[in-house]
Amino acid sequence: MEDTQKIDLLIESLKHPEKKVIRQAAERLIAMAPQVPELAPKLNRLLTITPDQYRWPIAYVLAQISPPSPPCLEVLKETLGSGDSDIRWAAAGLLVRLGNADKGVTALLRDLLRTGTPTQRRMAVYCIRDSDQNQACVEALLDSLRDPDPLVRVASVTSLKAYATISKAGRDSLLRLFLNDPDARVRRNTALTLGQLGASDEEVGRALSEACQSGDPLLRKAARSALDLRAKKGPAERD
Repeated sequence: MEDTQKIDLLIESLKHPEKKVIRQAAERLIAMAPQVPELAPKLNRLLTITPDQYRWPIAYVLAQISPPSPPCLEVLKETLGSGDSDIRWAAAGLLVRLGNADKGVTALLRDLLRTGTPTQRRMAVYCIRDSDQNQACVEALLDSLRDPDPLVRVASVTSLKAYATISKAGRDSLLRLFLNDPDARVRRNTALTLGQLGASDEEVGRALSEACQSGDPLLRKAARSALDLRAKKGPAERD
């Protein structure tokens, strides 16, 4: 009875307004879970009847003590759009870990790139960047270069730096973005990514050299840095 009351109090603390109290309660529940086999089923039941604003801490605990149920994954997806950056990144970290163990979760993230809010799409990009890298991840990030939100495009551009090789078609997509994107932040970050990738195509070199004469001082600086990176990295792998 005493253990049951303790667990109930900890679960109730997941609704506390202070994040420190919530974190401590979550950590204690996670630590207790191996000795309390009924905890995961109980939390799964609560997840379906708890008001939305209190669901995230329940999902956080569940994702770490048992295979995540569809409602748990749905809450984690929703939380990627949270206005609290600490909570967003905590959800992202969980989804990356889950995705590395279950490729279905990575597919779920790729779907979110098409269906989520701008914040969810941006966080999904970061999750894909931090997951086990494969060609499907590269293609998802390249597709997101066409996202209507410039911050998602910036996230996609900067995330592509993590990939050692990108196809000529992918580099061409980056070049088009650098030349044509209406947002200066996207163009600056694309310049640096092209440099980091060592993209040695003549068109890339010409575009970066021309950008060194731009009236935008930040773009000039990015283009010069990209040319320096490009020289140090050497040519990108040919297709």
